[in-house]
Amino acid sequence: MSETLNPFETAQAQFDRVAEMLGLEPGVRELLRWPMREFHFTIPVRMDDGTMRVFRGFRIQHNDLRGPAKGGIRFHPQETADTVRALATWMTWKCALVDIPLGGGKGGVVCDPRRLSPREQEQLCRGWVRQVFKNVGPQLDVPAPDVMTNAQHMLWMLDEYETLAGGHYPGFITGKPIGMGGSLGRREATGYGVMYCVREALKRRGRGVNGLTASFQGFGNVAQYAARWFTRNGGTVLCVSCWDGRENTAYAYRKADGVDPEFLASITDPYGAIDRDRAREAGYEVLPGEAWIRQPVDLLVPCALEHQIHAGNVGEISDRVFLIAEGANGPTTPDADRVLQERGIAVIPDFLCNAGGVTCSYFEQVQANMNFYWEREEVLQRLDGFMTRAFHAMADLAEQRRVFSRDAAYMIAVDRVAQAARLRGRV
Repeated sequence: MSETLNPFETAQAQFDRVAEMLGLEPGVRELLRWPMREFHFTIPVRMDDGTMRVFRGFRIQHNDLRGPAKGGIRFHPQETADTVRALATWMTWKCALVDIPLGGGKGGVVCDPRRLSPREQEQLCRGWVRQVFKNVGPQLDVPAPDVMTNAQHMLWMLDEYETLAGGHYPGFITGKPIGMGGSLGRREATGYGVMYCVREALKRRGRGVNGLTASFQGFGNVAQYAARWFTRNGGTVLCVSCWDGRENTAYAYRKADGVDPEFLASITDPYGAIDRDRAREAGYEVLPGEAWIRQPVDLLVPCALEHQIHAGNVGEISDRVFLIAEGANGPTTPDADRVLQERGIAVIPDFLCNAGGVTCSYFEQVQANMNFYWEREEVLQRLDGFMTRAFHAMADLAEQRRVFSRDAAYMIAVDRVAQAARLRGRV
């Protein structure tokens, strides 16, 4: 990336733009612009070699006016408080846009789990819960997995929470293993949600998925299931890029006749890194990681980290691209957004496009609190309904007001949270 950007400043700039469009009163603007609460703490862990390491952790609750805060926990060596603030903010708008009764939160630990043993990771998970135990819970703040965390991490956290609370509270955390309070369909939910939005966007253009091509950035859980859905429904994925933590760099994998998502998933490690040697043996061309954005395809699907489409590379997007589906959080900077609008490239904004994960997390929380679980098809059917309704509400408003899709999505979400503030008498 050619410039250093602060993700929270991006989130605030997006909010400020829409607050002006909505004519929000100053008190509401100030209330919604900043997180309600922040927890910064240290987590001491006794390492396998007997030494003690201290990790930095965060839990930031942006807003809980519409319900308990909701949001994942990231383990990442480059995690920062501002990244967590931005993600918590986007979670508020995401939950409001798909109209589920939850607010926005996010957590993180500055660490690289690829370099920690399972025991060390478990101690980190339990230590994180001990530091925020009094400020999280089914009625307060419900965490979930995110970048480089998984179902096992969530179960360790649940066990620690229940040990401290002295009871069973499976609704405390989502993304748990199936059979231990997890929901069927949760693994697929975010990726499928991305593609439900793509499907509806194409319908409004009188088109279908069949015969279209796509390039993906990232090959973790979101991209894997989105790519599978896309290919099963007649699309062709020409390129996939991913981050290789061992070499601290990214690579892109291209195949002229289309990549096989099932095969690539079979040679991908738990952190989304594809085995380069096995990919080459299977006939894949290995390119620099940034090649994903230059592919002459119909759709770009960023499913990695923030600020991946920016002023320095937006001009490299092929003239063939007509739709960007933001599977990642905050992948496009405001400067790049302006270029995309000028070029007429449609964008399904992140906090709608990837809301399938939090929507299914809401389903998991409901099921856990009821102690009654739904079949996979019921979960995915409900998910499809939520995503489809939210997409068309955004698209209808964008057409009516003649505004960019991201602005329309923000207008719906921000207005709903602002209305909650007014009804509660907070402003």
